[in-house]
Amino acid sequence: MLPTIAIEADSLGKKFGNVNAVSDISLSIPTGSVCGLLGANGAGKTTTVRMLATLIRPDSGSARIFGRDVVRQATAVRSMIAVTGQYASLDEDLTAEQNLELFATLRGFGRRAARSRAHELIEQFGLSHAASRPVSGFSGGMRRRLDIATSLISAPPLLFLDEPTTGLDPTTRTQMWAVVRDLVDNGTTVLLTTQYLDEADKLSDSIVLIDGGRVVAEGTARSLKERIGTRTLHVQLEDRSRMREAAEIMGATLSADVVQIPAEGALSAITSEPGRAAYAVSQLESAGIEVADFSFQRPTLDDVFFAMTTRESART
Repeated sequence: MLPTIAIEADSLGKKFGNVNAVSDISLSIPTGSVCGLLGANGAGKTTTVRMLATLIRPDSGSARIFGRDVVRQATAVRSMIAVTGQYASLDEDLTAEQNLELFATLRGFGRRAARSRAHELIEQFGLSHAASRPVSGFSGGMRRRLDIATSLISAPPLLFLDEPTTGLDPTTRTQMWAVVRDLVDNGTTVLLTTQYLDEADKLSDSIVLIDGGRVVAEGTARSLKERIGTRTLHVQLEDRSRMREAAEIMGATLSADVVQIPAEGALSAITSEPGRAAYAVSQLESAGIEVADFSFQRPTLDDVFFAMTTRESART
């Protein structure tokens, strides 16, 4: 029987030359759950996953996978995990079934056992209709499902899932979410890294947000949203060149920090007062700053991400 904690890390650190890729990461992830590991590019997500997966050794701190030390018991840890990257490592000329049989054979399965396991995974991942087709003709979503299936040949209790839906259309993304939830329902623990915050919101039982190689927030999606406020005012500007001026007006009106998102020409601020939110929009219009769109809603995980990483950056 597996321990109740799948991943336990204590002050993990890793340097590359003079760069602190990870400074101080501590985690505790329950068995049979999905943990979303979030952070901007360069925040330390990949380095953290590589240390936990025994691909690189930490310079400081310690980590255990189901109670086994990732450094001293690396071989035992590897037998309990699978790591799935963003791109499929599949043979284009082979069929889905042949790819799975090949991976099973490479992992020590006999011919009959390999064929049986391949059939099980084909059924589990909804690929029966394409089992005998060459992978070269697969859609992006089908390839992604097959790639994850190859990682589960040996049915590892822990899966490191790196951006599973990158580049997929909304329908296929939803299908992949169902696959991940099915894995967890059947006992697999998942550490998920993703750039899609709505994906983390829907899939994760817990979320760890890292910035600058440190954990800046952790908890359920709901608890993190509650930490930053009850409502968020989002404003989209017609003229992005006036973002700084608009942020100053909003900040003064709401007595709140304003997050600027230049790529979208958008601003957001936390406030619990609808009247103040409406007044802030009117103040922008009075200043001749045209508002393309605005909304007043409960915080999203995007709001948490921007608020928490902005606060951390302001401290350093």
